[in-house]
Amino acid sequence: MISFELSEPDVELYEAARRMLLTAYHSENHRVAVAMRGGSGAIYFGLHIGSKRLNVCAESSALANARMAQEPSIHSVVAVSMDGRGEPQVTNPCGLCRELLRSYGAETSVLVDAEGKVGKVSIKDLLPLPWMRATETEWDTLPPRVGEHAT
Repeated sequence: MISFELSEPDVELYEAARRMLLTAYHSENHRVAVAMRGGSGAIYFGLHIGSKRLNVCAESSALANARMAQEPSIHSVVAVSMDGRGEPQVTNPCGLCRELLRSYGAETSVLVDAEGKVGKVSIKDLLPLPWMRATETEWDTLPPRVGEHAT
């Protein structure tokens, strides 16, 4: 469920990502910046890196920075990209980043663009059914059958 009641730390995280993007923005090589708050309260940054044939999302570099610093958990994340006027705005994580973030903390909150209004949502709500190997589940999945419904 999305919440539009943001806290001072949420706004601080956005401002940190905004400053990073304004400092490093390049229309092809660095289009997105991320600020990520660890459970310790420390903020880690990530920057989209790209070329004509390859792009790496900013969320992955922020997460790598947090893990290299021995951060045990990720509390919150915000990504920003430039709008048409050259101003940073909150942007939603792509599907790959949603999966990446979910695998490093199901309790992480993400600031999102909810059709022009910034809200906060749990990564579990952004990716309710994550990809898992069959050996990673706590259940056995029965094969699909016509006419049978799960109860």
